[in-house]
Amino acid sequence: MRGRIGAAGLRAAPALWSAVLAVLVLGGALGPGYVLSYDMVWVPDLAVRGDFWGTGSSLPRAVPSDLVVALLDEVVPGMLLQKVALLGALVVAGAGAARLVPGTGLVGPLAAATLYVWNPFVAERLGIGHWPLLLTYASLPWIFLCARRLAAGERALPQLVLWVVLASLSPVGGIVAGVMVVAAVAASARGVRRPLLVATGAVLAVNAPWIVAGAVHGSATVSDPAAVALFAAQGEGVMPPWLAVLGLGGIWNAEVVPASRTTVVGLAALVLVLAVCVAGLTTWRRRTPRAERHALVAVAVVGLVVALAGRVAPDAVAWLVGHVPGAGLLRDGTRFVALVAPLQALLFGLGAARLAAAVPVRAVGLGVGTFLVLVPVMTMPDAARGVSGRLEAVDFPEEYATVRQAVERDRQAGHPGDVLLLPFTSYRQPGWNDGRRTLDPLGRYLPADYLASDTLVVSGEEIAGEDQRAARVGHHLATLEGPALEQALAGEGIGWVVLDREAAAALAAQEVDAPGYGGSVELGSAEVLHRGTLLTAWQLATPTGHVTPGPADTAPARALLALAWGLAALTLLTALYRSVGTRVTSRRQLRRSD
Repeated sequence: MRGRIGAAGLRAAPALWSAVLAVLVLGGALGPGYVLSYDMVWVPDLAVRGDFWGTGSSLPRAVPSDLVVALLDEVVPGMLLQKVALLGALVVAGAGAARLVPGTGLVGPLAAATLYVWNPFVAERLGIGHWPLLLTYASLPWIFLCARRLAAGERALPQLVLWVVLASLSPVGGIVAGVMVVAAVAASARGVRRPLLVATGAVLAVNAPWIVAGAVHGSATVSDPAAVALFAAQGEGVMPPWLAVLGLGGIWNAEVVPASRTTVVGLAALVLVLAVCVAGLTTWRRRTPRAERHALVAVAVVGLVVALAGRVAPDAVAWLVGHVPGAGLLRDGTRFVALVAPLQALLFGLGAARLAAAVPVRAVGLGVGTFLVLVPVMTMPDAARGVSGRLEAVDFPEEYATVRQAVERDRQAGHPGDVLLLPFTSYRQPGWNDGRRTLDPLGRYLPADYLASDTLVVSGEEIAGEDQRAARVGHHLATLEGPALEQALAGEGIGWVVLDREAAAALAAQEVDAPGYGGSVELGSAEVLHRGTLLTAWQLATPTGHVTPGPADTAPARALLALAWGLAALTLLTALYRSVGTRVTSRRQLRRSD
């Protein structure tokens, strides 16, 4: 009995340690309220709407994550669901990294878990709000382990599919997961054709919704080539871009980089981590099959190449982004740094275990092991407390609920259309969010489909969006006013206009309130639904003319999207059924053997 308890404790230790690290990293994000940081916007009740299926005029960047959240928060409150997603991602990530480390003992698995949870990639992606990518990152070790089992002839396909589903809540996440699956299965020398075809087919089926949604948008899926230089990997402090990427950082947005990364401490930490990784190479070659080594090296190389491509070959990447539909997914190449982390965590764990075991005095060896396990934490302490306070949870103002109720009443009464969010800019810095920058949360808070600007401003330069409808609306705002503007907006399918007065005042104070932003718009003929200190909402008249459909809002496109969603759902349900069936069968066999 004691042996079983001890073995169970050893198995649970990495997950428990990962949970401790996750709580320290998230800090105030786990308190009451919602975390709003750049692209991470959660609301109390995200209503299911047409755009979430990929039928909107904008590119399907949040397919399928928006729909998944909208369905789940019908069961689990949005506030709790966000915390489960963030905490779960980090715990699953650390536990998975620990599983990669072969052999016995705790130093190796704990060191791998620490580095995988506490590193610049996690801190920076939390800061910029890429929570679906963090779920991808968390799934990578498990995907690798399941894919290797599948390549070895085991019945691991259902488990592999489930991990791929978790990893594929965003287009980039689906690509990253697919690279890991293909590399892990293809690394086997013999009998690889069938499992590779099956695994690749499963990845494509799971990702069919955003693939088809992007395809039906056609030429609209090409992006502004100027984005490549602005989103290219950046240096951090004394580290040039290639070193920052090697240290699992290099994000384009300096605002989310932990301050410790910009000092000599950041460079020293990288040197120490890489030295420990080098110490683990011998053990790795001895204990790990060649196919597994080749697979992890291959995906790490892919991650490094894509992450640095925008810096090393900006013209080539810019051409791809501007001419090849869907290539815009590569413009923020540092997202692919996730592929480097599993190999680095594994080697760090093996190196820490080897160095600790090499000390002849047990107590001293334990101290060395403990020090190495804590190195990532000690060298980047500002990742703690919600990345130094960036992830504090807040409550939405009451006016948001008031406007939501007004729009919902109109919808129930049969008023059609989408919501136009003004000012026509992408990001806000609300005072009630302590001035932290975030995507405009209002559209997600309201119950109807919404139209927001997809033009980005990075380092003072504008990156043109891909949404043609948004471009037309921006032109209307800049050139029309009064009844002519109202009629033009209604002709674009706009049923309501909501102005964020605080954001408009901020633009005016910065003297950047161009007419196209609509910050001072007057809609005299429209019905005022609400006029408060933060928000003003109007209802436009029902359009009398023809509303131009979006590229995905046609009968053939909807049929293709329905097939894609059906394929993804069938793949998921089949994997769940077979996974549960396999577990039930295994338990019955264990009982009979006992």
